[in-house]
Amino acid sequence: MMEYAIVDIETTGGTASNCGITEIAILIHDGEKILEEFESLINPEQVIPSYITGLTGIDNSMIQNAPTFYELADKLWELLHGRVFVAHSVNFDYGFLRESFKKVNKEFKADKLCTVRLARKIIPGLSSYSLGRICETRNIPIYARHRAMGDARATSILFDQMIKERPDMVTASLKKNSGESFLPPNFSLSKYREIPEKCGVYYMLNDRGKVIYVGKAINIKERFKNHFSGNLLPGLKQKLKAEIVDLKWEITGSELMALLFEALEIKRLWPKYNSALKLPKTLWGLFHYEDNSGYSRFQIAKVTKHLKPFETFLSSDEAIAFLKDGIESFELCPRLCGLRKATCKKGEPISCQDYCNSDLKPEIYNMKAVAFLDRIKESQKEILLTLPGKGPNDIAACVFERGILKSYGFFEENVGTESILQNQNPVPRVPETYYILKQFIPLLKPNQIQVLDSVS
Repeated sequence: MMEYAIVDIETTGGTASNCGITEIAILIHDGEKILEEFESLINPEQVIPSYITGLTGIDNSMIQNAPTFYELADKLWELLHGRVFVAHSVNFDYGFLRESFKKVNKEFKADKLCTVRLARKIIPGLSSYSLGRICETRNIPIYARHRAMGDARATSILFDQMIKERPDMVTASLKKNSGESFLPPNFSLSKYREIPEKCGVYYMLNDRGKVIYVGKAINIKERFKNHFSGNLLPGLKQKLKAEIVDLKWEITGSELMALLFEALEIKRLWPKYNSALKLPKTLWGLFHYEDNSGYSRFQIAKVTKHLKPFETFLSSDEAIAFLKDGIESFELCPRLCGLRKATCKKGEPISCQDYCNSDLKPEIYNMKAVAFLDRIKESQKEILLTLPGKGPNDIAACVFERGILKSYGFFEENVGTESILQNQNPVPRVPETYYILKQFIPLLKPNQIQVLDSVS
C-alpha cells in the first residue's frame, strides 16, 4: 500500500540555499488514516530574523538547544524515504529538505503531491487556495497557524478529505507529477514501481483477472512503459490501455528463455490481443516407405496426428530444400523422392545416376536411402541447452527434440545432467520454438550445448 508523508516546515527565510529550517512536522498517512506523527524544532545554525519570529513565534532562544538538521537527518530520512511527499505549496518544503539533505551528503528524491494543485481540481471556484482559506471553507480547524504541526495537521485533514472524495484525481496528479502520466487509468502507480527491470515474460490482465496480452522483454519495466508511451501500434495501445488493470511476470534469466516462454504461453492462454502466434502453424513432414518394387521412397506431405514423419519442417519449401540436399549428398533419385514425375536423364542438375533406367536391385539403391535416414536420425538426437537462470547461482536447462522445445527446468548451477533430465517440465510441441532455436543456437558457446544419446 502506498504511504504519504505530509510535511510542513518553518524556516528563517524564503531561499533554500541561504536559509535554514527551524521546525518540522511529518505525518505518515496510508491513504486511510494517520499512522505516525513526528515534530521537532531545529537549530538552523543561523540567526532567526525578527519578522520571521513575528510570523511563526519561533525565536532564537527556542532553537538554541534544539537538534541540528545533521542530528535529525537519519530520522527524517527514515520518515520520508520511499513515501510520497505531500505539502501545501509542495516545492517550498521539498526544496528546503532536499537542500538540507544535500548538505549532509544525502541525495533526497521523492514523488511529490501539492495540496494547492489538488484543491484547485477537487474544490474549484475558491477565491484563494491558501491553507487558511481552504480550511475555512471545509471547516478544518488550524490550532497553531504558522507552526509546523498545526499547519501539517490541517494539511493532513484536507488531504484525507480529498483522497477519499476523489482518489482518482489524487492518483492522476501523482502520475503526472512523477513523470508517469503514461500509465493506463486503472493501473496503479504502486504496481508499476514493482515491475522488475529484468529479462522475462509479462502478462497483462483485465478487471476479471483474464490475461489479455503476453509479451517478452529484456527489461520488463522498460518494455511495459513503451507499450503506452510511444507511437508504436497506436490502435493496440489504446485497447490495452482501456482494459489493463494488473500485470504479472516471470523472470527467465535470458532472452532465449523469454522467447520460448512467450511462445508457450501464447499458445496456452490464447490472449485476445496477441495475433502473431495465435494461429496454429501447419507442419510439413518427410515420410519414408517402401514401394511394391522394394525401392525406398521419400515423400513430403502435411503432418497429421495419424502419421509420424522422419523429419518435421515448418514449411513445404524448407522440407523440399532439405530433401534436395539429401538427394545430392547421397545420390538419391528425385523421382523416387517425389520431386520429379519423369525418369532422370543424364546431364540434369539433380540425377540419380541412371538408377531410374538400370536393372540394379533395390537393395543397392536402398543402401543410399538408409545412409540418408541414418544422417537424419543422428541430427534428431535430443540436445540439452544450458542458459543463465533467474539468479546469479542458477541455470535454466532446455531439452529440444528435432529442434522443437520438449521440456525445461530451472536448477542450481552445479546440478548434474542426470538430475536435470529427471526433473524437466514437459511442454506441448510448439513449432515456433524451432525458429527461436535456429535464431539463437549460433550465439551459444559450445559448453552450453550437449547432444544427448537417446532419441524419443
